[in-house]
Amino acid sequence: MRTLAILAWLMVPVLFGAYHYGPGQERLRLDDVARSLAEADRLAADEDWPAAVKKYDEALSGLPECRVDEARRIRLRKAKVQMLGRQLPEAGAGLRELVDQLQEDRAADPRLRDDAREALANAQYYMTWLMRLEGLSADEWEPEIESARQTYRLLAEQAESAGDKESARRHREDLESAIRLERMEVGELQGLDLPKQCKNCKSGQCKKPGNGKKPGKKKDAQEKKDARGASAGPPPDNSGS
Repeated sequence: MRTLAILAWLMVPVLFGAYHYGPGQERLRLDDVARSLAEADRLAADEDWPAAVKKYDEALSGLPECRVDEARRIRLRKAKVQMLGRQLPEAGAGLRELVDQLQEDRAADPRLRDDAREALANAQYYMTWLMRLEGLSADEWEPEIESARQTYRLLAEQAESAGDKESARRHREDLESAIRLERMEVGELQGLDLPKQCKNCKSGQCKKPGNGKKPGKKKDAQEKKDARGASAGPPPDNSGS
């Protein structure tokens, strides 16, 4: 009995070491990730977009590879902040990759997939706005807005089928915004106030930077409204709809 007690006592540091260098290390990493996420969310709330993006990247780099769902959710939060931080091309590229992965993964959370789809459609809406102001041809910007239209329609139909009238209404409004943006003459577009997500941002696809006309301003307040009417276009985070 005494021998067993001695052996058990001697095994304590061995077991502690096994936990510390095994599951314990992952627990420490997850704690660091949680702190980075909390800081990123705080910075985003303070509208310090560049710092928030860095913190989201920090959280992603510390997350174990097996935490796929958590990584996808962080990537979505990062992309939304990038849109607000006037990094539309980067946000759009990240969202396209994320949406493709979620669509291929049958086990993915449907709500996360739809949230990512909506965010991508919003990014495409704003990218279309920029591309048109920069003078790109219809062949270049029409695929963006058409993809956004299809997504808004799909989300509206899904919401209606689920009986979610509020979400269906919001998606229908976004669909109408996309249709108006596509049909507007570029001269009309230049007379509107830029959405917040588009100010000081470039699409990254203009082959002649500097040649695009800057949006003019009209005295009539009614003409300062954007393609959606009284709002500033589909918001990337569902706020203000």
